[in-house]
This record gives sequence, C-alpha cells and structure tokens, in this order.
Amino acid sequence: MTVTPAARPAPFSRSDYKTLGLAALGGALEIYDFIIFVFFALTLSQLFFPPEMPEWLRLLQSFGIFVTGYLARPLGGILMAHFADRMGRKKVFSLSILMMALPCLLIGIMPTYAQIGYFAPLLLLALRVLQGAAVGGEVPSAWVFVAEHAPTGHRGYALGFLQAGLTFGYLIGALTASLLAQLYSPAEILDYAWRYPFLLGGVFGVIGVWLRRWLSETPVFMALQARREQDVELPLRTVLREHRLAMWPAMLLTCVLTSAVVVFVVITPTMMQKTFGMTASHTFALSSLGIVFLNIGCVIAGLIVDRIGAWRTVMLYSLLLPLGIGVLYTCLIAGGEWTGLAYAVAGLSCGVVGAVPSVMVNLFPARIRVSGISFTYNIAYAVWASITPLLLIGLMPWSPWICVMFCAVMGAVGVGSALYFGARMPLACGRTAVSAA
Repeated sequence: MTVTPAARPAPFSRSDYKTLGLAALGGALEIYDFIIFVFFALTLSQLFFPPEMPEWLRLLQSFGIFVTGYLARPLGGILMAHFADRMGRKKVFSLSILMMALPCLLIGIMPTYAQIGYFAPLLLLALRVLQGAAVGGEVPSAWVFVAEHAPTGHRGYALGFLQAGLTFGYLIGALTASLLAQLYSPAEILDYAWRYPFLLGGVFGVIGVWLRRWLSETPVFMALQARREQDVELPLRTVLREHRLAMWPAMLLTCVLTSAVVVFVVITPTMMQKTFGMTASHTFALSSLGIVFLNIGCVIAGLIVDRIGAWRTVMLYSLLLPLGIGVLYTCLIAGGEWTGLAYAVAGLSCGVVGAVPSVMVNLFPARIRVSGISFTYNIAYAVWASITPLLLIGLMPWSPWICVMFCAVMGAVGVGSALYFGARMPLACGRTAVSAA
C-alpha cells in the first residue's frame, strides 16, 4: 500500500488554508460550468434541434448530449491523469478548469439551429465532450492535490471540505437558474437570456484559472521528481498490472458515492414534483436547503475520518445513508409537513460523499495515484450515473420507497466493502499519511 503511519497531527497553516480554499472554490466554479447545462436542457432542446421535431424527442436528445459529458469522463480522465502523474498535479489541475470554461463560454455565444442548422447540435455535442473530459480530470486531480498538500492528521477534513466545495457548484447552478427565471420571462430566456449563465461560466473559468496560478505543486510529487520516481512506464499499465485489488474497492465505493448524489441531488427533486405534486419553486427551495446540509455533512464526515479512520467512517455513513433517505421519503409520503427538516437530515446522512475520497487517495502509490483513481472513479461514475437515474425513474411507479430500498442496497455495498477490503488494506484506515512511496 501507499501509506505510512502518521506522526502527531500538524496544525493547518495559513498556506494550507489558502490551498484548500482555492482548490475548493475552483472546483465549485468548474462543477457549475458542467452542471448548468441540465438546468437549461428544456430551453436548449428548443434552440438546437429542428422545431418540427416532437418536443419529447428534442428533450431526449438534449439530455443525451448532457449524458455524453458523463460518458466522455473516462477517456479525458485517463489522459489527464497520465500527465498529472508524469508532469505534475498543478499543471493538470489548472488545465482542467480551462478545458471546462472555454466550452461553457462558447456555448454562450454559439449560433443556434435557426442560424446554422444541424451544425448547431453537433457543435454542442463536441463542446460537451470537452467538458466531460475536463471534469473527468478535475475530481481525481483535486482529491490528490488536496490530500498531498494537507497536513498529517487533517487529510480527512481537507478532502471533506473539498467535496463540499465541489457539491456547492450544484447550488450555484440552481441559484443562477432560479434568479434568471425571476428576472426574465420565458420568452426572454428563450430569446437571449439563456446565454447569460454560460457566459457567467466562462467568467468563472477565467477566475478559476487565475486563482489556481497561486497554487504550488504538491510536496509528494516534488519528492518523486527529486528522486525521478515519476518517470515510470505508462501509469495506467502499472495500475492494471500491479494494483488490480485496489481497483475493486475504488469502483465499488465510487458507486456508493454516485448513488448518494444521484438519489439526493437528481432523482428526489424530480420525484417531489412528479410523484408528490410539489411546485417547482417549493422543490427548488427544499433541494437548495438539502445541498447546504450535504456540504456540511461532507465536512463533518472528513472530521470523523481524522478521528476514527477512513474505512470506519465509510462504514458508518453507509449505514446512515438509507436511514437519512428513509426519513426524507417517510416525510414525503406522509404529506411533507416536515420535509425541510427531513431534507436537512438526509443531507447530513449523505456524508459518504465526503468520506470516500479519503479511502481512494490511499489505495494507489503516489507515482500512479491520479491514474489509479481517475481510471476507477471515472469508469464507475460514468456507468453508474447513466444507469441509476433511468433505473430509479422507471421503478418509481412500482413503489415510492424505491429510492430508500436502493440506498439500503448501496449502503450494504459500502459496509461490505469496508469490512472486506478494510481488513486486507488496513493502512487505508486510521490516521495515515499519503506518502510518496
């Protein structure tokens, strides 16, 4: 394994707080650039496809272009991870946000179907592929960058805080869409105002690139560079040949993390409107509250990692996940009187999102760490995030409890993974230091 017992926990310095803050803020801005597409999928479907096409088909193709961003994650993540392990974390960490921001800006200024015909959806598809490649490199690079910078004994907190920053990007997107709906009429949004969120994303990207220029390379990579240990064969080949065992918990825990995000952020707000009859504005307010408590839950989970270890924390939150989602759906089915409180409880219970990265960064050696995480995380996320929403929406008419049952199954996967792999990879549990060896 790739970890060594940590010495006495070191306090956060001013430089540590700056690094963590800049990484989290940049991640939030990049996730905004990626997710803002979904908030305007209906509008884009009317602008980038033939008007004579049935509305359901236009919307389906628009969401298909959005999903393409997820499917492009593995390839982009693998390529960017290769350079992160060979050339440095900082360079790729900065490149990913630039690759995300430029397509977002171009979407905001590009012509629609009315101007260039079928070239419009094809160009939109190409830009989404670039964004998918960028986000595929962002998350693993961010985890490794923060973990290798964080002081010993505080890496769980640092990664939990980073995850809170990444999920905060969803909230920025939701708030932007809500504000736009209040300031402009539907006709104005369709005419020109839809461009503003994408142009704002381009501005966010420029800010993110500027912020990240103040970051420094991680001490772990600098140590590797000094010993010339990063000059290995193709990093992914090393992962596939020497670290196949580590790939299993990485993929399984990614599925657990993805399930929590999909159920809590994507599926539940949709079901609140379609199944439980809530208004869009009420749903937005509640889901925004839930995301705030998801952010808090990620930070708390990171703090717990530093106290009891990563594997035990993953086990704890795998048990809490179905309980919290169960509280939320019990309230919704009963009539929704205490939905706000239930949403907050469910957000806190999704702390597995903040705990999983602490396991992931300890599964692979530093010289191939980004490649190992990127390969396993992006493949599992792309497949699971594509299948899960369709599965849950298709089964929802069968039972309103389907999301709770699904989370119970995924919670069992998390507990089983922690018990089985935690016993075989004990150094990934407890207060450990991400080492260069």
